[in-house]
Amino acid sequence: MLCAVSAMALTLGACAGKKKPTLVYEERPVELLYAAGADRMDRRQWAQAVNYFQEVERQHPYSEWSRRSILMQAFAHYESNDYPEAIADADRFISLYPGNPTAAYAHYLKAVCYFEQIVDVGRDQASTGQAMANLRDVIQRYPNTEYALDARLKLDMVNDQLAGKEMTIGRWYLRQSDTLAAIGRFRTVVDRFQTTSHAPEALYRLVEAYLTIGLLDEANKNAAVLGYNYPGDYWYGQAYQLMTDKGLRPQVEPTNRGKRGLLRIPFIKNKTTTVKPPAAS
Repeated sequence: MLCAVSAMALTLGACAGKKKPTLVYEERPVELLYAAGADRMDRRQWAQAVNYFQEVERQHPYSEWSRRSILMQAFAHYESNDYPEAIADADRFISLYPGNPTAAYAHYLKAVCYFEQIVDVGRDQASTGQAMANLRDVIQRYPNTEYALDARLKLDMVNDQLAGKEMTIGRWYLRQSDTLAAIGRFRTVVDRFQTTSHAPEALYRLVEAYLTIGLLDEANKNAAVLGYNYPGDYWYGQAYQLMTDKGLRPQVEPTNRGKRGLLRIPFIKNKTTTVKPPAAS
């Protein structure tokens, strides 16, 4: 059995004289081809696994094994960091079997591929937008699955990433003395990403910006929101100090004045799922 599994699906035919050998197509039992691919997956030999699963598709295109092989190819490509191929495999499965129960996994894996391509906040966030759209799609389509549960966690991280991008640009505008442009960025964080870890600093930056241009009422409003929601946050301590330096006194006393809290967990780019493809039904 092991010899049969390891054998090549294509063998060299006999050749006569000085003629070059020709390739002869040899069909293999689908169970053996699929088992060989699964064996290579267990050994983390992703490229070989893909080859075997592709052979399953070619030789047995209308079998249940072929349907399973598409998801296995997607997972192997994902594990080898070939995200475009993994996404293409997932899209192919979704297109061919949209009503199959395991389509949920295809949608999920596609979202994870985009999620793991998110780069530093200082660079273009195209993958971030794609990740957000596909994670939301998983949550809407399959709300009561393990995929949706993980997608919600990842969506929180994506929102934090996008908020971080806005904060980076807003701080740059402040350094360039383009205060109105900075206010627009910080306001976006407060309005669209208020549940992220960047919200307290965004409110503080609004206080700082409004004080800079002399809009004391606006500064006071944002300081009040910051103090009401984050009285013990480092950024409220800083905002409180700014306000009192201007002769203003917010109603809420900071409970952790001048002290930073725990550092934010940095965005980690690594494999974020160990969920293997389910057995296709």
